[in-house]
Amino acid sequence: MANSPKEAEQKMEQVLNAWRTLAADKTFGGMTLAQFEAFVATSRAKRQLVADLNTQLAEAITAREQSDDVVEGKIKLVVAGVQADPDLGPNSALYQEMGYTREADRKSGLHRSKRKEPDTK
Repeated sequence: MANSPKEAEQKMEQVLNAWRTLAADKTFGGMTLAQFEAFVATSRAKRQLVADLNTQLAEAITAREQSDDVVEGKIKLVVAGVQADPDLGPNSALYQEMGYTREADRKSGLHRSKRKEPDTK
């Protein structure tokens, strides 16, 4: 039939509209217009199901993102608590296992490049 679901739907509607308009009382392919419409109703129901599921998916993704934002705030509180804990702090294994770089492992960021001596040739 068609290459894409949208093209398939357009073709289905085009055939139905043409049949209704120009030859409603004729039988084609061993089917009356009413029989074909009943047959097409299954496809329409599946299309509606897909549309409903896409809507539900979009809503679920939005809810997940909102939930993740709340969790991210709580994670910041937990990490700040680990950093502030006198028994643990920012150099602890727990802090590192949470995915952060311990302060003792951080480099200063200062780089002193060696000066290149000019060629005397």
